[in-house]
Amino acid sequence: MAPQTPLLDTVTFPADLRKLDPSQLRQFADELRAEMVSAVSVTGGHLGAGLGVVELTTALHYVFDTPRDILIWDVGHQAYPHKIITGRRDRIRTLRQGGGLSGFTKRSESEYDPFGAAHASTSISAALGFAVARDKRGDDNHVIAVIGDGSMSAGMAYEAMNNAAESTKRLIVILNDNDMSIAPPVGGMSGYLARLAATRTYRRVRKAVKGVTSALGETIHDFAKKTEEYARTMVTGGTFFEELGFHYIGPFDGHDVDLLRRVLSNAKEFDDRPVLIHVVTKKGKGYAPAENAADKYHGVTKFNVVTGEQSKGASAPSYTKVFAQALIREAEKDPKIVAITAAMPSGTGLDLFGAKFPDRTFDVGIAEQHAVTFAAGLAADGMKPFAAIYSTFLQRGYDQVVHDVAIQKLPVRFAMDRAGLVGADGATHAGSFDVGYLGALPGFIVMAAADGNELSRMVATCAAIDDTPSAVRYPRGDADGALGADAAAPLEIGKGRILREGTSVALLNFGARCGEANKAADKLAAMGLSTTLADARFAKPLDEDLIRRLAREHEVLLTIEEGAMGGFGAFVLHFLARDGGLDRGLKIRTLTLPDIFQDQDKPEAQYAAAGLDADAIVNAALLALGRGVNEVRA
Repeated sequence: MAPQTPLLDTVTFPADLRKLDPSQLRQFADELRAEMVSAVSVTGGHLGAGLGVVELTTALHYVFDTPRDILIWDVGHQAYPHKIITGRRDRIRTLRQGGGLSGFTKRSESEYDPFGAAHASTSISAALGFAVARDKRGDDNHVIAVIGDGSMSAGMAYEAMNNAAESTKRLIVILNDNDMSIAPPVGGMSGYLARLAATRTYRRVRKAVKGVTSALGETIHDFAKKTEEYARTMVTGGTFFEELGFHYIGPFDGHDVDLLRRVLSNAKEFDDRPVLIHVVTKKGKGYAPAENAADKYHGVTKFNVVTGEQSKGASAPSYTKVFAQALIREAEKDPKIVAITAAMPSGTGLDLFGAKFPDRTFDVGIAEQHAVTFAAGLAADGMKPFAAIYSTFLQRGYDQVVHDVAIQKLPVRFAMDRAGLVGADGATHAGSFDVGYLGALPGFIVMAAADGNELSRMVATCAAIDDTPSAVRYPRGDADGALGADAAAPLEIGKGRILREGTSVALLNFGARCGEANKAADKLAAMGLSTTLADARFAKPLDEDLIRRLAREHEVLLTIEEGAMGGFGAFVLHFLARDGGLDRGLKIRTLTLPDIFQDQDKPEAQYAAAGLDADAIVNAALLALGRGVNEVRA
């Protein structure tokens, strides 16, 4: 049953919100929170982060003149309340669905989303760009970036802050400190923030200042501000942020909407240098199941609002779990194996590895650049590091992959989860480019798993490689097939396999489209077209003997991959062109992801739209044979 939201019902855009009396904002925030819980219970998605910023979202849109004032959310997964009150409430139950609202901020979706996001730590840099552009135009609007404490583990945030004070005098950065990004934040900055907020003297003086401010009203802001600064300086001896050229104010209770309104109103008056406002929030605030288990309610499936019970998925093990179990197996045999994650232990399965080997597991925070070079250092001194990083996030550390790993030929092993399309998370999280950007590097070994057993064997293969970098890619979701007796057996480097023999059409698969390719082979065989299905296993080095045989013995050769153009199919074409395999009239087609950034949908719908399901493979083969499009969907 939908919640009762009489105040929220009067607000379609922030201009409507600003018509409310300040005394109504607490009730409004409660209604906004209830509406968000109701919506996400239907769609699934990111829950805890948005619940933690309901009061902050309310205060921001109440105080600032959005969209004229620029509001940028870091990551964007906490922006569901923002979407509800910026003209998108009528579509909020389409979140992360095909044709629906994005689960992140998106420029093409609303003028209230001035900058898109989904990866962490970009907000301050983008906001600084907007602020400098404003200054050059001579405008006077405000620019605000909201960044979480987890995102502050990435160097990019500090690069932006270091540049900000030299570039503009008017920029507001809000540090949303919930001490819980996805996994608990790690590193020195997280500890600094926690110690600052927990200092007894600081809290006592700050509480007294807040009481005086509340009693005497906003006219004593200048006095309160000076007293607050004195308390802060007395306890901390100055702050790191002030050394970067920012005014620092806080920490404040991020769930006191009245206090936030006053603080933000006062922050608008700073015009001599940028200001950082430190607010402390609780992830999952206001919804007991999410408050009590923030890690389990960061991202949720559909759930029962009353009980908090989430819908159960399929029973088959995920590729992520298969990877984790295989890595544990290898680590039990080899004490040199260590694992690295960049703030995604549960997403990569390293929470399971860490439970078994806590002293061999390293969560470096949202710091992919550091993660890669840290792994390189470990490898250089004889350890066997596995860097488990989503394909899309490994892009953030590409220079380190090239400069620190590949050029030095260090045996870092990259486990690239979420390869291919990722369903509800859409274009920002798709793992589309890794085959191309790793396959271009001399000496790299690049593998893709067709099923769970193949992934298990590829982990064993990576563990056995000790003279060059290697990578294995695998998708989100349930792993096809059961583990076989050979699950722990390393593969022969650069050798694929034939799964079924034919004479007319050859399907050369790379990755987890193998099941769809096999269905396509069945359909083609039913049409009288004898079809070979081969699994390449390796994009680099290629199985050249296998490719020569397929090209020589078949009229049509199709390569199939869940990656962008310039990947596996391009490598095959380059080899055939160089080897003379295209000189004899071979009909070759490369099936890749389309040259677009594909929006969110169910994975099966995404792959159908991309031309990578069984029917599309069949049609591609028929077209290559000149037989016309087979209307198999009719």
